[in-house]
Amino acid sequence: MRDTTTYIGEIMEALPNAQFKVKFTETEKEPICHLSGKMRINHIRCSPGDKVEVILNEDRKLGRIVKRK
Repeated sequence: MRDTTTYIGEIMEALPNAQFKVKFTETEKEPICHLSGKMRINHIRCSPGDKVEVILNEDRKLGRIVKRK
């Protein structure tokens, strides 16, 4: 299993295909993230301004939103 680290960020912009641009509180990076499968199944909506928990991939450019706070 991969070593995963979760980050807390804020959704800055909603993009097509259920993707979002997220800005992290501790860094200035803005990766593009998509909703996790459980969030899609349970119809959890996210909009700009929401605080979210994100898991990033190895190159830190793409991520998956796993929780809305």
